[in-house]
Amino acid sequence: MPLQSTLSGRGSGSAQAVDTQSDGKSFRELRRECLQEGVLFEDPDFPAADSSLFFSQSVPVQIEWKRPKELCDNPKFIVGDADRTDICQGQLGDCWLLAAIASLTLKKDALARVVPPDQEFDHRYAGIFHFQFWQHNRWLDVVVDDRLPSVRNELIMLHSASNNEFWSALLEKAYAKLHGSYESLKGGSTMEAMEDFTGGVGEMYETKSAPNNLFAIMKKALDRGSMMGCSIEITSSAESEAKTSTGLVKGHAYSITGLEEVNVRGQKVQLIRIRNPWGQVEWNGPWSDNSREWNYVDRAEKTRILQNSRDDGEFWMEFEDFKRNYDKVEICNMTPDSLSDNTKRHWEVSMFEGNWIRGSTAGGCRNYIDTFWTNPQFKLQLEDADDDDDVCSVVVALMQKNRRKLRKEGMELETIGFALYEAPDDEDHQGKDFFRYHSSKARSRAYINMREVSERFTLPPGKYLLVPTTFQPHHEADFVIRVFSEKQAAALEMGGNIDADLPDPPMPSPPEEETDEEKGLRRLFEQLAGEDKAISVRELQQMLNGVLRRRKEIKFDGLSLSSCHSIINLMDVDNTGKLEFNEFKVFWEKMKKWIMLFLSFDTDRSGKMSSYELRIALKAAGMHLNNQLLQLVGLRFADANYDIDFDDYLTCIVRLENMFRAFQAMDKFKRGRVKMNIMQFLMLSMNV
Repeated sequence: MPLQSTLSGRGSGSAQAVDTQSDGKSFRELRRECLQEGVLFEDPDFPAADSSLFFSQSVPVQIEWKRPKELCDNPKFIVGDADRTDICQGQLGDCWLLAAIASLTLKKDALARVVPPDQEFDHRYAGIFHFQFWQHNRWLDVVVDDRLPSVRNELIMLHSASNNEFWSALLEKAYAKLHGSYESLKGGSTMEAMEDFTGGVGEMYETKSAPNNLFAIMKKALDRGSMMGCSIEITSSAESEAKTSTGLVKGHAYSITGLEEVNVRGQKVQLIRIRNPWGQVEWNGPWSDNSREWNYVDRAEKTRILQNSRDDGEFWMEFEDFKRNYDKVEICNMTPDSLSDNTKRHWEVSMFEGNWIRGSTAGGCRNYIDTFWTNPQFKLQLEDADDDDDVCSVVVALMQKNRRKLRKEGMELETIGFALYEAPDDEDHQGKDFFRYHSSKARSRAYINMREVSERFTLPPGKYLLVPTTFQPHHEADFVIRVFSEKQAAALEMGGNIDADLPDPPMPSPPEEETDEEKGLRRLFEQLAGEDKAISVRELQQMLNGVLRRRKEIKFDGLSLSSCHSIINLMDVDNTGKLEFNEFKVFWEKMKKWIMLFLSFDTDRSGKMSSYELRIALKAAGMHLNNQLLQLVGLRFADANYDIDFDDYLTCIVRLENMFRAFQAMDKFKRGRVKMNIMQFLMLSMNV
């Protein structure tokens, strides 16, 4: 089967946004209905209620939800142009989001995508507004009503410096709706919001270990329209938002809004402009507002750079002071072009979606070799080197999905990372021994609890195996992987086929050729069978439990009636609902193989095998499942410790063989009529 690229293109900027309202209606449809009925929109999906504010605490003060026309006389969506001074932080700890919004205002084309211009308070006003955000490789259109949380007629969340401007407050509300509540926006990475505003690719630099040309990298990023943020790390929660003697705030997200070089007494000085989303509290060191350093700059240059400098939370500082005081720089690039050289490329993108499910595909990092191999695996084929080079430029970005929305269920960001290996020629999911004896060719620099981990690599052309993982095993999450390459890279998920190699069972031996074991089974069978010389499901249960309990190597509590029903369904060729002895003999030959297979994984003779080994066990039995079906089977049969006992193992393997045989027996005409693929058929038949 040839490798296939999942997705290819120049980017997601022009993609049509998907309507997200629960009733399926678009912004224009909802606005038209409200105008026709003469009512103001009230959003049933995000009501003006406490549940839209908090999920873990009660509302601390008496909050009133008010529309802008109830808060001021002449509300405007945007006053003049939307700019970074329109963003002032409220009571919510979402400075990371505000820093990204401030950066967004510097990129007008991206701003027009996120904040569509076709909405006002004085023309076709119906109390409804909409915004667009990028989520997991698609654009979403999110509508909100304009009821905003206020106390004593003052907005308590994000607001503009102008008390009659509301685009930024409504944008925050739409983003809160996307994630389930305002509280869900507490704490985060500026990069996360910057990517949601652009569909761009993130890179992060530690200022203390950054390359020598960091200023040039950041200047190029700004010139290319990239969005940037920075922050000061904290060593304990007590330091969060603590103000330093120089006016900087620890654990707080800032926007980077400008970079300049100025001449001072014949020397070049590198400067950086930073904005605090609070709209106040500024750096008070060298090159701050009204500092004496500005007296040595040419008047025209000073006027150009400072413009109308005021106490608005924005300030300049020397770049070396910036590196000493700040710890982290986050850059969201509109394309994956490198900032360390002058090459601009056309990028192709392949995308995968997957899950880590405990008990089947949540194998953890390479430290956990016994389960690492069970993680989803993806094969990349880099066939052509970059133009004018003999290597391939690749950016891999691994993103975990929906974790902010899941906070109310107690789920925080997982610690994630990935590794790349040289891939074998086949398309099978690689087993434990492959990773035991092969080292990675590239990997993420660290495992970190951020929404997205991305790295840039240069690799020789070839086939590569990409393994995304959580740091620890048994941790669940959904993920998206984007792989950017200059030349189109073919890609597929390893082990994605669902198939079975089930040879027809041998004909049972005639009575005179039966082995001693078979003769003993016949005597027991005849004792249980009635005049029809067949056994029912309960008699089969009695017989198998009696025989298996004599085998000391199998530790189990007995087969369930459910397992025995599945066995009869598999072996009852004449559809009597019972088994004749010849049918039982054929089954017993299968059973002996399945017992040996189970014992090979039950190494401690506990009567259980790890659910992570189920893929290998089924493969040895001639059945291949893809990740999705394997996850469902694991959830159905594994216990809380990710183990499967003998009874559940037998039920699983018998049902799967039964269903594979039933599906293979369906002729093409029937398959076409029921419009069911093998995945759907197995899921329904396995009752998973």
